Amino acid sequence: MNSSSENMKEKRIAVGQDRPELQKAIQEIVDSGFLGVQLRVHDEQGEWVGSAGVSTLCEEAKPSTNGHFRIGSNTKTFTATVVLKLVAEGRIGLDDPVSDYLPEFGLDRRITVRMLLQHTSGVFNFTGEYYEDGTVVPGIPWQGQEWVDNRFKTYRPEELVQLALSKPARFEPGTDWSYSNTNYVLARLLIEKVTGSSLAEEMQRLILGPLGLSGTVVPDTQPEIPEPHAHAYYRYEDAGEQKTVDITRQNPSWISTGGDMISTTQDLHTFISALMGGKLLPAPLLDEMCKPYPKIGYGLGVFVQAGPNGEGTIITHNGGISGYAALMYSTPDGSKTLTASVNYVDDVAMSLAVAFQKATQRLVEEVFGGGPASIQG
Repeated sequence: MNSSSENMKEKRIAVGQDRPELQKAIQEIVDSGFLGVQLRVHDEQGEWVGSAGVSTLCEEAKPSTNGHFRIGSNTKTFTATVVLKLVAEGRIGLDDPVSDYLPEFGLDRRITVRMLLQHTSGVFNFTGEYYEDGTVVPGIPWQGQEWVDNRFKTYRPEELVQLALSKPARFEPGTDWSYSNTNYVLARLLIEKVTGSSLAEEMQRLILGPLGLSGTVVPDTQPEIPEPHAHAYYRYEDAGEQKTVDITRQNPSWISTGGDMISTTQDLHTFISALMGGKLLPAPLLDEMCKPYPKIGYGLGVFVQAGPNGEGTIITHNGGISGYAALMYSTPDGSKTLTASVNYVDDVAMSLAVAFQKATQRLVEEVFGGGPASIQG
């Protein structure tokens, strides 16, 4: 019986493999300047997995189709789900003041748990704030040679929060929206305070264990990525000379719960499909999660956006962290998903940012927009 089910799975994947338009799309991403791509699509045609480009700068091997990678801000969707599961357990109130749980920080009492998850708290972003008038207020170093030289430094979450609270709030709580990694570090401390367990333990209890996500890691301060994995790089200038460094190994505590997790395209598919399919949260809380803030279309740990050509709705969160980018898209019922990873040579100018946005749009149009006919140019 086991071998029969395996044969059925192999047949299903094999049928899905005959999709040259998907292979062409990821090859175009590589051609636009990225090192490697791995893509997984689940839709009405079955499952398709593929990769293009290279895993490292010095070898010709393609990336594994299910290798590990740093998922950046996709971490926020996992963290928000843990908080909402604790809401479901009656241990946290979604509209309670955060200061009731974390009195030690002296937070504005108007800041609620919901505001953390939706980025409407106004709390300063510890990785720096960029204002509309061009003003930049720096936070911790996360770019350039200073970051490269100190990439194994440990930051404790309390330290990141205290740095953020030493800066002026961006706006009054609940009056506007601004993406702030500090919100999710506070969410981590909230989880640990009410449960008495580490974030990793609660993530395992509430998500990773039940879904069997064996390729997903909450690394805290650990620099390693499980094998197999593609490599990430950073390019910078030192005394007028350009240097490129392998930054695959790093201590991700500088981004803490805002973007430190590691996963695979298979695990991201399983997670977002289960989440949207109602297997992790009660329906009322899933509805709250997917209720977008009007200004930006951000729910609680997810973006809620219109599909290609304005048709349908897509639930998503992408992530980027020093040489890795992660994509995670789903229909609201979890029946169609796109999960992907890109590895590349990063730099302080983020010179591949525009190419990444174009590549992402191309993939989303290909998978959620009815195929090549919907793609212009």
